[in-house]
Amino acid sequence: MPTRASLLLPIVMVVLAACGGDHPMSTLDAHSDLTREINHIYGRIFWWTGLLFLLVQGGLIYTVLRFRAKGNETTNPEQVHGNLKLELTWTILPIFILLHIAIPTVSVIFKSQAPATEEGKVTINALGEQWWFAFEYPELGVVTANEMHVPLGKEVEIRLQSDNVIHSFWVPQLAAKRDMVPGRVNQIKFKAEKLGEFYGQCAEYCGDSHALMKLRVVVDTPEDFAKWVEAQKAPAESESATAQAGFQAFQGAGCVACHAINGTTAAAVIGPDLTHVGSRTTIASGILENTEENLKTWIKDPPGVKPGSKMPNLNLSDEQVASIAAYLQTLK
Repeated sequence: MPTRASLLLPIVMVVLAACGGDHPMSTLDAHSDLTREINHIYGRIFWWTGLLFLLVQGGLIYTVLRFRAKGNETTNPEQVHGNLKLELTWTILPIFILLHIAIPTVSVIFKSQAPATEEGKVTINALGEQWWFAFEYPELGVVTANEMHVPLGKEVEIRLQSDNVIHSFWVPQLAAKRDMVPGRVNQIKFKAEKLGEFYGQCAEYCGDSHALMKLRVVVDTPEDFAKWVEAQKAPAESESATAQAGFQAFQGAGCVACHAINGTTAAAVIGPDLTHVGSRTTIASGILENTEENLKTWIKDPPGVKPGSKMPNLNLSDEQVASIAAYLQTLK
């Protein structure tokens, strides 16, 4: 016969497991000024909710114990209509609590939408596609996709747009959810407080591969960020015979009709800019690690990897696929 302790043990283990480990998509693990302020608001709501819970439950328990039937009552209790003091109390108190939550909440919302003004700020135009993210640094002359680099401790202003359906930009540890709406420019501003890679995704259902629309934000030191910018601005350099053969296969397959590679004849803007795709850690909008084998899988049958993908299955031969994948890996 199982004991109570043995029955409770699995529940305790699950609870403890949930409290530990790495949680890259947790909003409670704040690493920017914006998410830290949002957590402060969470804290306000938690403590006010806890206080209200105690007051309501305490009043309920007091009422049950104080006015419970003793078993010898012969008349109905006296009927009382209204109590001005109580009614004023439970009207004014909720108003006070709501204002205590609403004022800092609205303040953080407006602050996060204000333009960046500090020296060294970085402006990024983010465009939601189906199903990937395009990032342009207009002041720096850099265009990339799905992987955004930002400097530590500097204001980052992201202008959010979409040219198809509504998406939502969300990097839980750095930036709150904000919609990317066709015909409208939304903004979000934050300042990263920790080096490293931070995961994000689209948080608004947008079609077949919504769940596969991911991104990464890499927080660099200001010095490393400056080096990354210079590397991204440089044209693609692939002088080897393998790379040249790969570009010929890339061109022959029609990939130049959708993609741009700076320094080559490929200049289309339908798909992601591939100038330095070899330097990115992932492909296919963050769902595959950037390896040659994964590139082959993606190039061979994009809709098979990401349903509804606008990149079609071109029915390329294994030799063409291998040549293109090897070429893209050289674009560092």
